[in-house]
Amino acid sequence: MIHLNKPNQFSDYQLLDTGNFQKLERFGKYILIRPEPQAMWAPQQSMDNWKKQADAIFVAKSSSAGIWEKLTKNMPDQWTIQYKNNLGTNVTFRLGLTSFKHVGVFPEQASNWDFIAESIQKLEIEEPTVLNLFAYTGGASLVARQAGASVTHVDSIKQVVTWANENRILSNVDTIRWMVEDAMKFVQKEIRRGNKYNGIILDPPAYGHGANGENWKLEKDIQEMLLGVEQLLAEKHFMVLNTYSLGFSSLVIENLLYKHKENLIIGELYLPSKANHKLPLGVFGRVRNYAN
Repeated sequence: MIHLNKPNQFSDYQLLDTGNFQKLERFGKYILIRPEPQAMWAPQQSMDNWKKQADAIFVAKSSSAGIWEKLTKNMPDQWTIQYKNNLGTNVTFRLGLTSFKHVGVFPEQASNWDFIAESIQKLEIEEPTVLNLFAYTGGASLVARQAGASVTHVDSIKQVVTWANENRILSNVDTIRWMVEDAMKFVQKEIRRGNKYNGIILDPPAYGHGANGENWKLEKDIQEMLLGVEQLLAEKHFMVLNTYSLGFSSLVIENLLYKHKENLIIGELYLPSKANHKLPLGVFGRVRNYAN
């Protein structure tokens, strides 16, 4: 069975409309227009109406970069929003208008964050260890730490790890272990060290580069990554594998995680729009292996 999951309690975010390969979103009090390759249907409103509401629009200059055109005078380059997780604590994100269209948070991931927080609580271990790979600006890391885990956060881009640490400070979260390193190499080192983790989170990109120029391609490298991750799982554990790749089937996730079929939930993340569209934003596999 495929489970559809949307985030809860994210009052600082709203998907207003989607269509014509774009989306209209509210982050806090600011409204943005960004490209969205999955939104191949017609929007409810016209682009003229979108622009009347929006504070900024992303204008692509290539397949991977572009510029932001500000439509209102009060649109800042940086601002903050909050997410209230299912434990009742807040994560604060510093957002920014980046040249690669992202703003520093993927709101649909809040559904995975809730699973992570709940799993840490149900492990019933005083300070379970959690490894967050391809960890970006740290939403999952911060939620895991707030839930009581000792967290290792791995990302290959130093500026992104610095951004995650800014979010840690804004969220009043204490120590997280930051690692600027290629995820595959880090996993291999941890295997040699004999380290184990009660929770492992993977949200790999379709394409990417490691800290020293290592190449990552999801279809080519995910099996090797999962074989390594299997060796790092403690006896009591949970795992999240999230993938955002056009055409990546949930059945692929099921097959990749077949070893865990007795404890596996497969699903699709989506964001509901105010216009009643459901925007698909990736498939996930969630594993729980503990008593509760």
